[in-house]
Amino acid sequence: MADKAPSIEYLWTDKKRHLGLPISFTRYSVSEDRLFLETGLLNLKVDEILLYRVRDISLSMTLGQRIFGVGSVIVKSTDKTIPDLELRNIKHPRDVKEMIHKQVEAMKEKRKMRVGEIMGDGDGHYDDLDDGIY
Repeated sequence: MADKAPSIEYLWTDKKRHLGLPISFTRYSVSEDRLFLETGLLNLKVDEILLYRVRDISLSMTLGQRIFGVGSVIVKSTDKTIPDLELRNIKHPRDVKEMIHKQVEAMKEKRKMRVGEIMGDGDGHYDDLDDGIY
């Protein structure tokens, strides 16, 4: 009897859309701790980013995307293989961006990733270690 791969519970999934329709071989998914990009029809490629590695999330909606009710969420991370991942032409991009943000914060809190991002000197001055601003 062959071992089955463990199933992943996804919080959200969608396909890249063309003219608002999900006719694509690119699928995006978010689980509790990872963001997945799956591409291909015959040759399948699956990439993932651990959510605690996400540094920035932004939203982009061109006029054409707004007409078809889609948008793009851009995720920047410290992942070496996929530092920038764009979830292109997805439905409800604002809701997806907010959901990813909440999951990123939950994973950083779970892994105690807050220490060192911003340090106070006790006088109300803060050192932003990520940007080198002092």
